[in-house]
Amino acid sequence: MEALSVVILTHDSEKYLDEVLSSASFADETLILDSGSTDRTLEIAEKHGCRIEKGEWPGFGLQKQKAVELAEHDWVYVLDSDETIPPPLREEILHVLERPLHDGYRVPRLNHFFGKPLRHGGLYPDATIRLFDRRKGSFTPDAVHEKVRIAGSVGSLENPMHHYAYESVEAFIDKQNRYSTLGAKSDRFKALVNPFWTFVRMYLLKGGFLDGWEGFVVARLYSQYTFWKYVK
Repeated sequence: MEALSVVILTHDSEKYLDEVLSSASFADETLILDSGSTDRTLEIAEKHGCRIEKGEWPGFGLQKQKAVELAEHDWVYVLDSDETIPPPLREEILHVLERPLHDGYRVPRLNHFFGKPLRHGGLYPDATIRLFDRRKGSFTPDAVHEKVRIAGSVGSLENPMHHYAYESVEAFIDKQNRYSTLGAKSDRFKALVNPFWTFVRMYLLKGGFLDGWEGFVVARLYSQYTFWKYVK
């Protein structure tokens, strides 16, 4: 079986970290790359026996690539500090590592908004490459919305990780305001048109209304994020 390193970026990430690290305890190594936490993040990481590295923050893509390069093992799973690996996904990962058929694997993500998992509005399966052989894959250097590029074949896992995205509207607005600044693409025409289209696509065309009030709120907030991104 291939050995596995789970790598996690942290910065004042104490909120979910105990649960996150417990879910990753099956890995041969758990590597934390921290960018100046002042809360209990490092204390929690030490309790779980993680290997802790520290570094300045250069943006998501470069920081994740640095963490991947620091890992002890070539097979890595990149986990965010508000995501968990539930038992069905853990067993699927271990099965894949017995004899990998691909160089990287997309993993579905079940996003939780305001305490509720949302399966519509284009928010699920929200699959991205998270499990890969670093000899064949690397992150793009984007400051936000970074991606893994694989020089080889890519497969897909069936079981989702869980992402505890936002517990409140305020938290969503704060984070997306920062993300829209990092990914700003000033365009007045798109600032007028794209927010409306974002809402229609998420709420009507992709069934966000099936998630009830939370589906409406999320579609509305994503349309606002789209406006910010093109008006900044």
